[in-house]
Amino acid sequence: MSKSNLTRRGLLKTSAVAGAGVALPTIFTASSAAAYTNEPTGGSVTLGFNVPQTGPYADEGADELRAYELAVEHLNGGGDGGMMNTFSSKALQGNGILGKKVEFVTGDTQTKSDAARASAKSMIEKDGAIMITGGSSSGVAVAVQGLCQEAGVIFMAGLTHSNDTTGKDKKANGFRHFFNAYMSGAALAPVLEKLYGSDRKAYHLTADYTWGWTQEESIVAATEALGWQTVETVKTPLAATDFSSYIAPVLNSGADVLVLNHYGGNMVNSLTNAVQFGLREKQVNGKNFEIVVPLYSRLMAKGAGENVKGIHGSTNWHWSLQDDASKAFVKSFGEKYGFPPSQAAHTVYCQTLLYADACERAGTFNPCGVGEALEGFEFDGLGNGKTLYRADDHQCFKDVLVVRGKENPTSEFDLLEVVEVTPAAQVTYEPDHPMFAGGNLGSCNPGA
Repeated sequence: MSKSNLTRRGLLKTSAVAGAGVALPTIFTASSAAAYTNEPTGGSVTLGFNVPQTGPYADEGADELRAYELAVEHLNGGGDGGMMNTFSSKALQGNGILGKKVEFVTGDTQTKSDAARASAKSMIEKDGAIMITGGSSSGVAVAVQGLCQEAGVIFMAGLTHSNDTTGKDKKANGFRHFFNAYMSGAALAPVLEKLYGSDRKAYHLTADYTWGWTQEESIVAATEALGWQTVETVKTPLAATDFSSYIAPVLNSGADVLVLNHYGGNMVNSLTNAVQFGLREKQVNGKNFEIVVPLYSRLMAKGAGENVKGIHGSTNWHWSLQDDASKAFVKSFGEKYGFPPSQAAHTVYCQTLLYADACERAGTFNPCGVGEALEGFEFDGLGNGKTLYRADDHQCFKDVLVVRGKENPTSEFDLLEVVEVTPAAQVTYEPDHPMFAGGNLGSCNPGA
């Protein structure tokens, strides 16, 4: 899209025009001559990779950084090109983004919203980052997405599964490729009914922040619609490492299913405690006691070891998929790092390519032009089949995987197996669905 078109459609705003509406925060500075925040003026463009390098989701963050580095290598023409070769859009040429070499800076979110905002703010103000991406926590994603909206840069969300990210907290400058809690419930519930029946009593342990709340709400709604009863829902601190005191009451609750709305190190520890308490060997209400982990990852499975065998959950992507795009990514990542990528790595690699591609198709780094190129964008060749970036809420809709822990893994990476590929149509909902209501996408903010 040309600059004249952007101006005509009201997408380009000078600082004076922007100031006539809602005042921009004074913490973000930009030249009055700049059309938008951190408009690149030299031969390079800087992206900000904001991931948990410490904290309970640090394993996910480490894999995200690997994928980001691989994406930058491919964008700059290095390596084998990975999924640039399978991506249905052919705008990327391996010469950076719009002819500018891609550079990057990194930050540590610490899996804490305040730390993540501070890190993102620094990358925008001090390093000139024109796009922020990353995170493995929905609390972080919501906080950083809000900051990017204020700053006038695009936020390409990393690993964030809360309904709120593209629900009540959605922003025009934010985009999510990862699936969400509602989708996990919609994909998992029919499989759980088939496996365990419709007469079940569930006890939920839930991480006490935005993701856990909406994951619990989604699984409760999806399973109760089948006839399940919810015996108890208990919130647990994100910083918890020992869940013994939360597991003990499950034994006398009358529940015959434990749903662990936990992720990362939380899930590894809570599942380990549950197995130590003998839950997997129990029979309750004449049924074998079952454990469900709604949001799964290979990294979590590795951390939990033997305890994941036979346990079902959902995941955004898995390295064993045999489509051309997944195989291309697994090959590139494996050759560079010596092991297969996680769903976290896949998500952020896709987000980096999608951002770069949108810049190319829009012909600008202006966040309003980039946003317009992403809204309603339909694509294929990034590993989840045909995908839509819905304009209404900036949520991607694609197939969702139901997985279970493998009984007989062949390696330390072969821990999960895909039991069902749930078609996108089954997990799609209306933009005004009650679980996503209350938010307002608002207007794109170019910042400067």
